Amino acid sequence: MLKGIYSDKKKDQHVTCLPKAQDTAAPKAAQISWEGTHRREKLDHYAIIKFRLTIQSAMKEIEDNTLVFIVDVKANKHQIKKAVKKVYDIDVAKVNTLIRTDGKKAYV
Repeated sequence: MLKGIYSDKKKDQHVTCLPKAQDTAAPKAAQISWEGTHRREKLDHYAIIKFRLTIQSAMKEIEDNTLVFIVDVKANKHQIKKAVKKVYDIDVAKVNTLIRTDGKKAYV
């Protein structure tokens, strides 16, 4: 019994919970089939290079033997180097990248 300010409230009654009975032959949940799910496609050489930049600032870079491409954002420098070598048949010395709003810009 409570005394004092809260004397008008009833005391909480605790109910003991009994453990659930074990089902003897409960079926297991079906396993998930991964056959219908699609895996992420890996970037091929033509998906990595979107297009070549031909604006005036990029044309100035050509004088310094540097080509400028817009490439996929997920591609790294090694993938860009392999893609340019395969598509354009040129040797790549180094790759500099710059992330922009319209994609990743690669100086090759």
